[in-house]
Amino acid sequence: MYRILIVDDEPMIRRGLQKLVEQSGLPIESLRTAENGVVAMQRIQEERPDFLFTDIRMPKMDGLELCAQIAEMDADIQVVVISGYGDFEYAQKCVSYGVKEYLLKPVNIKGFQLVLEKLILNKSKVSSESFVAVTKLESWATHLEQAVWMLQEAELDRDLEEIKAELAAYKLKLNRMSDIVQEIYTLVHGRLTVRDVYMIQEEPQISPSLSEEDVWLWFTSSVKGLLQELKNKRKGKQKDPVEEAKQYMEKHLAEEVSLEEVAEFIGLNPSYFSQLFKQSTQETFVQYRTRRRMEKAKKLLQQPHWRITDISGEVGYADHPHFTKTFKKYEGCLPSEYRQRMGIR
Repeated sequence: MYRILIVDDEPMIRRGLQKLVEQSGLPIESLRTAENGVVAMQRIQEERPDFLFTDIRMPKMDGLELCAQIAEMDADIQVVVISGYGDFEYAQKCVSYGVKEYLLKPVNIKGFQLVLEKLILNKSKVSSESFVAVTKLESWATHLEQAVWMLQEAELDRDLEEIKAELAAYKLKLNRMSDIVQEIYTLVHGRLTVRDVYMIQEEPQISPSLSEEDVWLWFTSSVKGLLQELKNKRKGKQKDPVEEAKQYMEKHLAEEVSLEEVAEFIGLNPSYFSQLFKQSTQETFVQYRTRRRMEKAKKLLQQPHWRITDISGEVGYADHPHFTKTFKKYEGCLPSEYRQRMGIR
């Protein structure tokens, strides 16, 4: 899908070029027009086109000045200058601004189609040269996600610097650079959203009018914003809260540990912790605690010197009948029957 911008002060010529684009069969994402260079620059700030067709002589800002400003942006915009016979020498000055294609007025279908084919071919070459493998993006996202989730600020800074250095080696055009960092951020944000129940921060979209320096500033501040959000939720604790909760529960299986107690221990709101725990383990807090108690009970039942009444207390059940009922529901048999299956009398 291609984005095209047509710049000409004559409405009839703008409409004619629009029609030629529509008849070309080219897959179009957007087709916009501007009546002079000033308006064209506004359109470019809103959305960068892949191809731009511009007249030379226009009020407010002519085609030559427009080409010069586009060149300064270092944007991957292919420009086609449309000129009359008398303007051709003037149009050739645009060569210094990277313009490689020209069309003479009046524009005919064949000439226009040939130029379009050249633009598409060149676009394909540029895309292949600036190709960054999906596996590389995934790898960068994995490192950033891990550093954010574990609240490792120094590690995050190192990862960001490494990514910046590696991206520089690709010598990407500005719009391609913007797409890449947006894609990396989307991956990181998506993965953290899956891990975390209430990821408050919505995924920001990068502005098309940013400079390269501003693009990188946007990326680093957005990623660090995710870490800060998690840090605020966890009150600065760096450990994975669910893993920390599991360890605490494991040490206190013999006690009647509540969700509120564990949430307080790891420094999270009980409601938030409950949702986070279920999303991470696919079990509720009570289901997980019961399963771990029953698994420990089975291990103890396999040891003949343990009495069943003692085992019930060891796994947090002061009421022995309740333990027996829960064990049967979980394992499908009574604790005594389980022992018999193990060959223990």
